[in-house]
Amino acid sequence: MSWWKRWFKGSGNPSSDLQGERAVPEESSLDSRLEEVLRQVSDLLGENDDLVIRRFSLFGQREAALIYFSTLVEPDRVHRDILKPLMRVPAENEEVRLTEEDVLGEVLHFGKYQIADQLSDVVDEILKGSTAVWVDGFPSGILLETRNVEKRSVSEPQSERVLRGSREGFIEQLDANLSLLRYRLPNPNFTVKRLTIGTQTRSKVAYCYLQDVVQPALVREVEDRLQAIEIDGVLESGYLEQFIEDHHLSPFPQVANTERPDVAVSQLLEGRVIILVEGSPFVLMVPVVFAQFYQTLDDYSERFLIGSLIRLIRLLAILSSLFFPAIYVSLVSFHPELIPTDFAVAVAGGRAGVPFPAIAEVLFVEISMEILREASIRLPQQMGSAFSIIGILVVGQAAVAAGFASPITVVIVALTTIGSFAAPAYNISIAFRMLRFPILILSGIFGLYGVMVGAVMIANHMLSLRSFGVPYLTPISPENKRGWLDTLIRAPFWMLSKRPAFLHPLHRQRVGMIRRLKKARSNTLDPIKVGNERREPQDGI
Repeated sequence: MSWWKRWFKGSGNPSSDLQGERAVPEESSLDSRLEEVLRQVSDLLGENDDLVIRRFSLFGQREAALIYFSTLVEPDRVHRDILKPLMRVPAENEEVRLTEEDVLGEVLHFGKYQIADQLSDVVDEILKGSTAVWVDGFPSGILLETRNVEKRSVSEPQSERVLRGSREGFIEQLDANLSLLRYRLPNPNFTVKRLTIGTQTRSKVAYCYLQDVVQPALVREVEDRLQAIEIDGVLESGYLEQFIEDHHLSPFPQVANTERPDVAVSQLLEGRVIILVEGSPFVLMVPVVFAQFYQTLDDYSERFLIGSLIRLIRLLAILSSLFFPAIYVSLVSFHPELIPTDFAVAVAGGRAGVPFPAIAEVLFVEISMEILREASIRLPQQMGSAFSIIGILVVGQAAVAAGFASPITVVIVALTTIGSFAAPAYNISIAFRMLRFPILILSGIFGLYGVMVGAVMIANHMLSLRSFGVPYLTPISPENKRGWLDTLIRAPFWMLSKRPAFLHPLHRQRVGMIRRLKKARSNTLDPIKVGNERREPQDGI
């Protein structure tokens, strides 16, 4: 149901408190009198400088009018393709039939149009960029698709750079994003469903899936959750993410997002549903598991040995960013006997002039680093990188010289920060940065025992999470041996012959029977066999 229809219902709709003051009854139909129609539309749309009401004479016989917003359409096209044909004066002996069907079939040539007899539908389409045509005496209006909004060109995503892969990224226009998906999926089973969310913004939302792969129950669940959202405005896809996730108080994301069309298509091929929002270049993907947040397109673009090694290094860096400072504080404060003697002497010498305990020292440097990182993000791009480097060097050196921190502490926190940058997904990086502080405090109170308690609590919490019913730690728990082939490592494609079982796809097979070339059938370009003549020693060679 469109926003206007929900608006017209008034107090009968739970969302009526979110709506504006101007309203007409939902059953309000268009009047056949032109002046009455213009009065109703003008009262409903209000006084706007970009609202154009252009009166003209249809074929020199009847009064008519165009209504559109000049900021949402291309005025030259309206004048050339709509106004000029309708104002044409027919020849003396030319017969002209004045009906909606005749005007659309013989005069106007638009692929997308509709005939509307409800005022709510007409106003809704005008606000979306359509041009409305009214003719005095017609029982309904003609709506023509003339939307033309400025948009940026398709460029490389800024948040998901890859070494080997496409350089195209989603933009803010919904139709352009859908075209990027259609371009990569010329498949009749690729299905797009649209709806409108937001009582004030009336944002266009689309959810997409492969009909012959996805589980129908997942599609129904996504649709139900989206239709249940009642909010005045949706300005970014993150608004929807917070409504449709299962566990709102968890620091871990349960909905993945991407700016890359190729990543979105790969998720569709596995049996997931993706959600697009008008005005946002980020596409949501559901359901998700934890393993998705440390996987990148490079893992699959490169050969499986290289991809597996890079993935393991990335996972190690992410985990070290969570536990490295806490382990350091535990060893220095509670278990110095576990540190090699030479290294323990060096650590003690570096901390000799620091008057604070190790926990306070690390917290001070960690908080300073977080402030520098946040400040560098908000600065202009030309200044951000320079500020980060200078800030870290100057502040770190000054803190060591002033006795606020030891050199080893600065090194530990720097390595931790670098490890957090290895996370491909920003939302999972934020989650680990948030959890780093409570684990650090536990280590300062209980030592390694506190670190273990914190790790167990995080693991138990992750085991309790669900994303649209899928356990968050799948395929680790519940265990799925085939799923391990694409979790810690990335197995060869010929071993990944099945789609993920936890998505319950309608067709699991994705790699054919001829999976790999076990051995070359013949050495096609062997120099002994192709194009060369073999000489014997008796030939003098």
